[in-house]
Amino acid sequence: MNHNKNHTNQSSPAKHPPSKRANHSQASHQIRIIGGDWKRTPLTVISADGLRPTPDRVRETVFNWLNHLFHSRWPQVTCLDMFAGSGALGFEAASRGVAKVLMFEAFTPAFKQLEQTKAKLKAEQISLQRGDALLLVKHLISRGEKFDLIFLDPPFNLGFLEKILPFCRDLLAPEGVLYVESEQALSSQQDVSLPDWCAGWQIVRQDKAGSVYFHLLQRNTQSGEAD
Repeated sequence: MNHNKNHTNQSSPAKHPPSKRANHSQASHQIRIIGGDWKRTPLTVISADGLRPTPDRVRETVFNWLNHLFHSRWPQVTCLDMFAGSGALGFEAASRGVAKVLMFEAFTPAFKQLEQTKAKLKAEQISLQRGDALLLVKHLISRGEKFDLIFLDPPFNLGFLEKILPFCRDLLAPEGVLYVESEQALSSQQDVSLPDWCAGWQIVRQDKAGSVYFHLLQRNTQSGEAD
């Protein structure tokens, strides 16, 4: 995986100190949507510390998995992209025809780029919110919001995954799917147990690209926990 790629670094300013962001946000590069109505459409990725859009090969694998799990019924799916960054995952989902995509992004230059891309694509099914992901998640929970598909790809090595993943149970529809990208595997092939902060989840699929691990999780229906 290209370590300079990926979606957001949002939830907290700690990921990108303003001085570093300002120094590196002028240059940019592009990735492309790989499937659906907007296939081959370029997405601009601003250069900022930690922004690492999910690579094409990973997105292709993940959306093949998702297509199977959702039985290709994308128009019935609602989606939340918590750390949107370049929007690689959220725009990819919208391109496949999902009913609604809500993207969170805290870093202002990245958020403005998402706005420009949404306008270019005339993507009315996409909504954008700027701010701290954890606070926005808590607000959604208070309103009783539910999503069929959640993308959770927070900044690495800052503990965001452990903080936010437990809240996803209250946001995910009963048969929904949670995508998690992380710097380490949530479980190994030899040890299928999950960390305590993953309580109530089961891994449906997982793989590795370079030094990045990606997983699909669903609620553990045998955990005995109430929804």
